[in-house]
Amino acid sequence: MTTTTAAAPQPAQQTTSLWVLFAISFSHLLNDLMQALLPAVYPLLAQLYDLDFTQIGLITLVNQMTASLLQPVVGFYTDKYPKPYSLPIAMGFTLCGLLLLSSAGSFPLLLLSAALIGVGSSIFHPESSRVARMASGGRLGFAQSLFQVGGNLGTAIGPLMAAFIIIPRGQGSVAWYAVVALTAIIVLSAVSTWYAGQHRRAGSRTVVKPRTGLSRNALIGAFAIIAVLLTSKYVYMASMTSFYAFFLIEKFSLDASSAQLCLFVFLGASAAGTFLGGPIGDRVGRKVVIWVSILGPLPFTLVLPYVGLEVSIVLTALIGFILSSAFAAIVVYAQELLPGRVGMVAGFIFGFAFGIGALGAATLGVLADRTSIIFVFQICAFLPIAGLLTAFLPDTSKNRSAA
Repeated sequence: MTTTTAAAPQPAQQTTSLWVLFAISFSHLLNDLMQALLPAVYPLLAQLYDLDFTQIGLITLVNQMTASLLQPVVGFYTDKYPKPYSLPIAMGFTLCGLLLLSSAGSFPLLLLSAALIGVGSSIFHPESSRVARMASGGRLGFAQSLFQVGGNLGTAIGPLMAAFIIIPRGQGSVAWYAVVALTAIIVLSAVSTWYAGQHRRAGSRTVVKPRTGLSRNALIGAFAIIAVLLTSKYVYMASMTSFYAFFLIEKFSLDASSAQLCLFVFLGASAAGTFLGGPIGDRVGRKVVIWVSILGPLPFTLVLPYVGLEVSIVLTALIGFILSSAFAAIVVYAQELLPGRVGMVAGFIFGFAFGIGALGAATLGVLADRTSIIFVFQICAFLPIAGLLTAFLPDTSKNRSAA
């Protein structure tokens, strides 16, 4: 079934533009490296400002709520009115947030800096995901994975930067990362010029937007399941990114720098899983990848709170690799459910993921203060059970060519 409607211009080219994909992936690396600096310096901020776990959770909440609430709005708006040069503008917000973070002298200013960093992310992700799809040449899973793995690498590098640069030199050294933001602005300006050229060549025209054949209720049900799967994945990810360092410090008496290096193992494995998940989804189907990725880590998460340091590091690498392989598949799968709504769907997926991660971090912070950080990981171990719901997702294989 098809319908003819006015829609945003579609890209004229049909071949994979690798330089654009690598540029947008590199920009994602720089963006998420800067985003990752915030949670990576939590141990430093906790010491400087005597923050408890609840306050740390609130910083994450403010950062990721600003990053999440605006993303579907940005995506919905740019589906109708593309804004190619919004990408370097997004990095401008992140730059301002980092500079404020480097000089903030109070908890409210820390919250404001977290909010500015989040706004930059909210603009960057839906538009850059659209660019990746435009440049894919039909290799949708590959393009989303290459785009996303840049972000994962940036997230993994962030703790290393904190361990070797920021923690030894103090809060003010965060300002050095203005160079990273300026580099991203330069790269994204070139990408935006390409994006604008694609938009001009396509021109405004009436296009045919295919439908999935699913009823409204079926679509609502599918997106509800996706929301539960994202909740499972990102609450567990929040437990790792925000509190794993504290878990290691409490259980094994590690110092902050050593704990950040252990977190890097998890984040590096996550980057590898992200890169492989999309191409595998192109070959074997999105649902298979989603099923294995969400449910697969369960045996390892259940064991993690009870093992020694060496085994814990191995398990976190396995968890990160498997759990992160689903994201590109989820993004492309959701876009196949709603063809023609690329930006809005990407904004929803990224925004919901960030938002639920933020709420999860805040809730887990309160729970950790009232119980213990080890108990938090014992509870979170059961989250991957939600992967069983993948069985109820509808098949979208007939719509994989949808724009």
